[in-house]
Amino acid sequence: MATGPKTQSYDAVIVGARCAGAATAMLLAARGAKVLVVDHDQPGSDTMSTHALMRGAVIQLGKWGVLDAIVRAGTPPVRRTSFIYDGHAVVDVDIRPEHGVDALFAPRRRLLDATLAEAAGAAGAEFRYATGCAGLVADAAGRVRGIRLRSARGSFEEVRAGIVIGADRRPSAVARHVAAPVTRQARYSIGCIYRYMHGVPDRGYRWHFAQRAAGGIIPTNDGLSCVFAAVPPDVLTDARVAGPAAQGALIARHLPMLAAEIDGATPAEAPVTFGGARGYLRQSAGEGWALVGDAGYFRDPLTAHGITDALRDAEILADAVTMGNLSEYTALRDRLSSDFFDLTDRIAALDWSMDEIQTLHRTLNRVMKTNQDWIAGRNGALVRAA
Repeated sequence: MATGPKTQSYDAVIVGARCAGAATAMLLAARGAKVLVVDHDQPGSDTMSTHALMRGAVIQLGKWGVLDAIVRAGTPPVRRTSFIYDGHAVVDVDIRPEHGVDALFAPRRRLLDATLAEAAGAAGAEFRYATGCAGLVADAAGRVRGIRLRSARGSFEEVRAGIVIGADRRPSAVARHVAAPVTRQARYSIGCIYRYMHGVPDRGYRWHFAQRAAGGIIPTNDGLSCVFAAVPPDVLTDARVAGPAAQGALIARHLPMLAAEIDGATPAEAPVTFGGARGYLRQSAGEGWALVGDAGYFRDPLTAHGITDALRDAEILADAVTMGNLSEYTALRDRLSSDFFDLTDRIAALDWSMDEIQTLHRTLNRVMKTNQDWIAGRNGALVRAA
């Protein structure tokens, strides 16, 4: 008697092959799990991102053996970060060696994501691109047991899985299918426009702050710099009527010191706009499912910590899955993220004085160091911060 094709089965199916999903896949596959990763996009494509890595992310990439490939690709090292408080103060901070890291990096996302995916593939993970999540499969008790996949050709396939992990950014199809509740919601959001430019001097990370505005310069691959301006969303909406000239007009009007730094630079690519979205923390684990990266935790991009948090959480989740202790994943992530989430929301309000924003940055630095110490293995820092 003829039978249909056998349903494929995996220890983990991960929806989303960007940095959070690829890192989670790499870590699980390296521990012997059979892992499938699916993504709508094609490998090597770009995505909206500040793409600045902080020390915690560099620590992890080095530990995982991925950092060398990022460096070999010509990603410039960042050895100084500067905070320019318009008309008030300039604070230069040299990147001192700590936890084996003496420089930061800001690789283009098409490089970072592809490098992590390659490492995951080398560890044994299987990737399917141009493939999305059409739904989840659950048993009578409601436990997720698999996923329904949809190919670009419109065909469907059901795959069994020990766990389905949503790393599918914001908004997340997996989060929607499991009805993952938002447990904390931010109050504020910036509107942001950025562009890659030629001819900007590489002076490290340059963070600019002015009344009701912020901006910056992030050096990246191919001699380019990511130049961004952040303003209240309604201000960005009004400015966008100027089309491609909107970014230059915003910077000239709201961030004159940044305008001076990029004088003479030329655009390399079209501008990218983020219209604004309030941050959130979601319940990020349940029976047979989990969320990682922006799918479960999104904070305003103004503090440029999204990738660093995503890589941290990928390791926390991989540990929880491996140890069969998924219930602790969300709680630990929230403990590590809570203070940073609140500070980011306050900074995203864009209503601070120059004195207050400097105080907020000093507090943010202490919280970042606590996370860095935890990532480096000094878990006692978390106990002291809790």
